[in-house]
Amino acid sequence: MTTTSTTALDPQRVQRRTVFLLSSSQLLSGIGNGATLSIGSLLAVDLSGSEAWAGSITTVLTLAAAIAALPLARLAESRGRRVGLVTGLVAAMAGALLIIASVMGQSFVLLLLGAAFLGLGTAANLQARFAAVDLAEPEHRGRSLSTVVWAITIGAVAGPNLIQPGAAVGSALGLAPIAGPFVFSAAGLFLAAVLLFAGLRPDPLLLSRRLALEAKGEGDAGTQTARGTVRSGLRAVRSSPLAMLALAAVVAAHGVMVAVMSMTPLHLQQLVGGSHAGHHGGTTDSTDALVIIGITISLHIAGMFALSPLWGWLTDKAGRLQTIAMGHGLLLVAVFIAGFGQHEPVLVTAGLILLGLGWSAATIAGSTLLAESVAADARVTVQGVSDTLMGAAGAVGGATSGLLLAWIGYQGLNVASSVLAAAVLALALVMLARRRAPVAGNGAMSQPPA
Repeated sequence: MTTTSTTALDPQRVQRRTVFLLSSSQLLSGIGNGATLSIGSLLAVDLSGSEAWAGSITTVLTLAAAIAALPLARLAESRGRRVGLVTGLVAAMAGALLIIASVMGQSFVLLLLGAAFLGLGTAANLQARFAAVDLAEPEHRGRSLSTVVWAITIGAVAGPNLIQPGAAVGSALGLAPIAGPFVFSAAGLFLAAVLLFAGLRPDPLLLSRRLALEAKGEGDAGTQTARGTVRSGLRAVRSSPLAMLALAAVVAAHGVMVAVMSMTPLHLQQLVGGSHAGHHGGTTDSTDALVIIGITISLHIAGMFALSPLWGWLTDKAGRLQTIAMGHGLLLVAVFIAGFGQHEPVLVTAGLILLGLGWSAATIAGSTLLAESVAADARVTVQGVSDTLMGAAGAVGGATSGLLLAWIGYQGLNVASSVLAAAVLALALVMLARRRAPVAGNGAMSQPPA
């Protein structure tokens, strides 16, 4: 695009169109994650024959998302957001098809491979929130980011509740009923990829760079960026205390959420159906148990995304640090309600809803603070590093949650998870106190830089 055509564009009109397209794609692609979260652990137990593998799907999915985050960020740096996001969504569509094949072929290896490819879609969905702020004005960054996060609500909440309709579709197509929901997943991911490929023009990241260069009087020169690495990204984060806190907030929130959420379907299945139902052959045979689990996970996902606009508004109005503190405070309340109410499905569900709310607040505020606390030329790399570490935390949480569930029970798992949330909450409160101190005399409080 030439300088003249760039100048003729209205950046805010492009920004509104970008947020709409990103939101629409999130809605469609959310169906894939919803189905995987609700029945992935049950499929893993059935196809592997052992409850020890219950957390394997969540682990593989989050680990793949972690590994893919930085390569997708590099792709966005060199080719733009559109290419990076579409690549992740197409890979995720292939993953949904592989999971269908794994059910039909009773192959645990194919199931793991499908989960890995779905992880690339997770990485793309995470990076979509950063694409929403490429052209956003500073005072509206939280709102733009939260709008894209919120858009995934409908698809993600619908995903777990497509088990029964999916079973009917699966039967009509000659598939096993449990494979049916992933037909919806593949279709949603395909439509999301087509929407972004056709509509995300001009690319928000590339346009924001050109506008910045034009403002400096440099024309189109120097649009190529250096190849980002984990080391360079962490170096940029370490240069800013606010960026360090923001990174800790999103990583810890994701680790806590994944650890507790991934084992809740198995805990509820054993609680509702009895421990005998957890053995091979019992988990996916009970439609009633699947429906209960689906509703619980749907409400959890609703907590993750439905109130995103509220957290975005608070991030812009109350402040980034305050909203991070709220988020980790909610995570603490959530794990204690779910843990100490482990014998009551209603309390477990309430805990999962609060878990989603806490994750949403911490992720939106932390992501906004991170995007504005590092130099512009390091921003995309830092975002990729953030998503890599989020995925790694989720993978560790998913891998260890099964072991913790076996060793110290569901209550112990929740109490152990509370340590991370408590640590970040303490750091956020300390930083807030320090930022208030220099201006206590004039009654004002400094806000994070925009």
